[in-house]
Amino acid sequence: MTKIKTIVARQIFDSRGNPTVETDVITTNGIMGRASVPSGASTGQHEAVELRDGTKKYMGKSVFEAVNNVNDLIFRELEGLSIFDQSLIDSKMISLDNTPNKSKLGANAILSVSLAVSKAAALEKDIPLFKYLGNENSNVLPVPLMNIINGGAHANNGLRIQEFMIRPDKAKSFKDGVRICFLVINNLRSLIKKMGHSTSVGDEGGFAPMISDNESALKLIVQAINKAGFTNGKEVSICLDVAANELIKKD
Repeated sequence: MTKIKTIVARQIFDSRGNPTVETDVITTNGIMGRASVPSGASTGQHEAVELRDGTKKYMGKSVFEAVNNVNDLIFRELEGLSIFDQSLIDSKMISLDNTPNKSKLGANAILSVSLAVSKAAALEKDIPLFKYLGNENSNVLPVPLMNIINGGAHANNGLRIQEFMIRPDKAKSFKDGVRICFLVINNLRSLIKKMGHSTSVGDEGGFAPMISDNESALKLIVQAINKAGFTNGKEVSICLDVAANELIKKD
């Protein structure tokens, strides 16, 4: 039985340039799974806690406490367990934390280990990660959602809604879904340019035109969908991540 031999975490920097946790899980066979944890610009009211140190050295954003939790508490709890017992490994970390929102160990610490374990297990079996997490017959990819206009905490424009997305509902395959989104996005780019706005992007890759109301953004997307040759609400749907907690202002 292949077991967990070593767990090593470190602080790295994510695509936004912020510190985050990266963890290596090494098995008794010398196979290594590595995972890092993404971080959002906004946090939901009931979201699991991303543990940060709060010290001045990294403007409060360093994750050394979470890293230490992985290297010390979590490693001691998981050392010697089967790399293939994902449910047991996850439940042990949840019990070790024993808070409703992962505030003791940090969701960033727990998630980095859980992801690294699953990657190591997939490598041990020499199969893709999606087949390890699903099953040997897994062969269906989800319908892609594309984040095409950014607002809220993801952009410096006047939009209050954080993410305006599209979903290619009638796509015959994942490849076809990407093609449909590509057409809509490029038509949206042309419309934004025609309005005289910049086509630079926001925090998560969507356009961030300097428009100030959500209805204008929705109308732009409907125009782009129609210009690309599709029908809004039938072939391509608009999806929103409102990030409603961000709408609440002090007092």
